[in-house]
Amino acid sequence: MSNRNRVVIAGMGILAPNGIGIEPFWESLLAGRSGIGPITLFDASGLQSCIAGEVKGFDPLDYIEPELKATRMARHTQFAYAATMMALRDAELEITESNLPSPTPIVIGVSTSALDVIERVFRDSDTRGLEAIAPTALGASKPQAAANVVADRIGASAHAATVSSACPSGLDAVAIATDMIRSGAAELAIAGGADAPITKHGVASFIASGLTASRNGEPERASRPFDLSRESGVLSEGAAMFVLENLERAEARGTRIYIEMSGYGAQRDLDPDKPASGLRKSMEIALANARCTKDDIDYISAYGPGDPALDAAEVHFIKEVFGDRAYSIPVSSIKGVTGNPLAAAGPFQIAACALSIRDQLIPPTANYQIADPECDLDVVPRRPRKAKVNRALLNVRGLGGSASSLVVNRVFF
Repeated sequence: MSNRNRVVIAGMGILAPNGIGIEPFWESLLAGRSGIGPITLFDASGLQSCIAGEVKGFDPLDYIEPELKATRMARHTQFAYAATMMALRDAELEITESNLPSPTPIVIGVSTSALDVIERVFRDSDTRGLEAIAPTALGASKPQAAANVVADRIGASAHAATVSSACPSGLDAVAIATDMIRSGAAELAIAGGADAPITKHGVASFIASGLTASRNGEPERASRPFDLSRESGVLSEGAAMFVLENLERAEARGTRIYIEMSGYGAQRDLDPDKPASGLRKSMEIALANARCTKDDIDYISAYGPGDPALDAAEVHFIKEVFGDRAYSIPVSSIKGVTGNPLAAAGPFQIAACALSIRDQLIPPTANYQIADPECDLDVVPRRPRKAKVNRALLNVRGLGGSASSLVVNRVFF
């Protein structure tokens, strides 16, 4: 363990409801400006909830080469590809054999897969017959499609893999890629998460499960993490992809380094009657793997989806892990701005933590107004906070009981 390679983020690409690109995403988080609004991707007028966090102003043809035929791809695949190309540019890398060594793992977390393509297949077959199904639909609807498209663009040196573990999928994908570099199996990897669940049947399913708020009249205030008046989370979409690199290689290239990946832990809920109970163990494992103590954590990026039970449960387990010190650690959730983009949630939080460490600023919990006695930590309400942030812990919890935690830090020499 003492000789393990150190792994850093050298490039980021972000497509989020609150902004495309690193700086627009970050500026909106600091301002608490929500990316949630009325659904425009389909006619949602007949649904109980007709709001979501859509990625606005996204034209796949602006990011994807014509020969790749972007319109045949699922929307989440378009996001993943675009975010990957943005991350490579940010890392000052070209798609060449010298810049992307063999093997280059491509690990992408996906939660809901290609709902838009699948719905189109059923719509076309119902209206025009089974012969109307496009021959490209099968490949486009596979969970592996996003990783395959990126790997095909990079070439024979790429190794593609898909992770699907509900909302933690993107964070888990980053952790898997990190371990490959740490062990020496790779020098550089591309990893992150993407999801595009905002389709008629996708949204209807979340409504039926009680997993999306219905503040249709004020969508920008619908996602309210830790607030006493919170109803539920708000469904959203997007992607965040990262270039992960061996620290020595990144230093030799002279590229910018955002953060170091230091510790990861995952645990399913220990008791079905205690939602989010897996977070206690996942946080403890992540801290142990990062070789740091509870006193070393300067900020906690909470999962905080705005769900009454899950927000309170996460606060409870943070207090169990950190004891009295939990009350002195800033804890905020970015989902008041981003909504819940499922597999992209963890990657959005990783990006936010990287930028917090870069700028020494903690993003606020947007829309927090009424204190909840069950969520009585310092949730950084209303405005960003200047603070010393050298090391951060982030949590993600998924439908079905999976929980993952990650510790990231400034690169210490």
